[in-house]
Amino acid sequence: MKKNLKIVVLGGGLSSERNVSLVTSVSVCRALRSIGYRAVFVDLFLGIENYPGKLEDLFDLPDGRCDTVTIGRTAPKRADVLRQRKYRNPSRIGRNVLELCAVADGVFLGLHGQDGEDGKIQSVLELLGIPYTGSSPFGSAMALNKKTSRLIMQKNGIPCAPETTQAPCVVKCANGGSSIGTYVCETDAELQKALLDVQRYHDDVLIEKKIVGMELTVPVLDDHALCPIEIVPPESGKFDYVAKYQNGKDGATEICPARLSEKKTKEVQALAEKLHHALKLSVYSRTDFIMDENGVFQCLEINTLPGMTPNSLLPKAAKCAGIEYADLCERILQLSFKERAFYAETYMA
Repeated sequence: MKKNLKIVVLGGGLSSERNVSLVTSVSVCRALRSIGYRAVFVDLFLGIENYPGKLEDLFDLPDGRCDTVTIGRTAPKRADVLRQRKYRNPSRIGRNVLELCAVADGVFLGLHGQDGEDGKIQSVLELLGIPYTGSSPFGSAMALNKKTSRLIMQKNGIPCAPETTQAPCVVKCANGGSSIGTYVCETDAELQKALLDVQRYHDDVLIEKKIVGMELTVPVLDDHALCPIEIVPPESGKFDYVAKYQNGKDGATEICPARLSEKKTKEVQALAEKLHHALKLSVYSRTDFIMDENGVFQCLEINTLPGMTPNSLLPKAAKCAGIEYADLCERILQLSFKERAFYAETYMA
């Protein structure tokens, strides 16, 4: 694969996971540029406004349009993001985004959540014949919707927490991520409040029995599971948006590889691979589990575009396998281009 390929790293957007996506995308863009790719970061929603030169010249900018970005302690407000766009229109794709993607050799998807992991942008790029990273539109859509992915889990014998209408329970936005729109309810009063609060994010809600145990995540790369990572919640006991992305006493502790026996490690890896295949995913994914008091792995959810900052869970597991961050970004590109080449040959035959 040629090192000087033109790559658009697409991130941001209007999802509640926008800030996480920005950090993922800028990190990936810088890593690809460090090993010779002509990568440039583009915000899916804000696009490229008032650029005086040729769009193709953006690939040769010295900084790749990589501003300094942070995740912060709270998710961005949608209204604040909307105000940043100069040209107001109903499209969730900003000016010149698709035009730049069309002159690129491929698109690295650094998006999370709505418009990124739900198969929508994948469908657009596929219709335009533009190679992109990660899974197909169909697999992405099934995986992001927690109700649909639960059905796939149950059909394939992958244990998951039973649905309930009583506390203690966990209320989830069916299309959410980064623990946004997720509420752990110990009482029925907390459950009622959570059902009102979750409407801010989506009206499709899932309520599952609260499972207590060891929290784990298992990345899959090129159809094979990497080492499980154990996630120890902070002193507060809450594994929420703050715990996921902040350091110090408010942040979670990640142990890689997880403190599991060899037998249990293989067991949870097999479950992650099984769900990855059952959902027709490709290239990479990351599945979250809780091992309950009986030693049973209960599947929580699967992510088709997991976080890709150097400190994210997938890169940590990859490093345990001897794959450095920039090499991981390149491998995702290579695997994705191979996947898309198959479809291209089919369409052009």
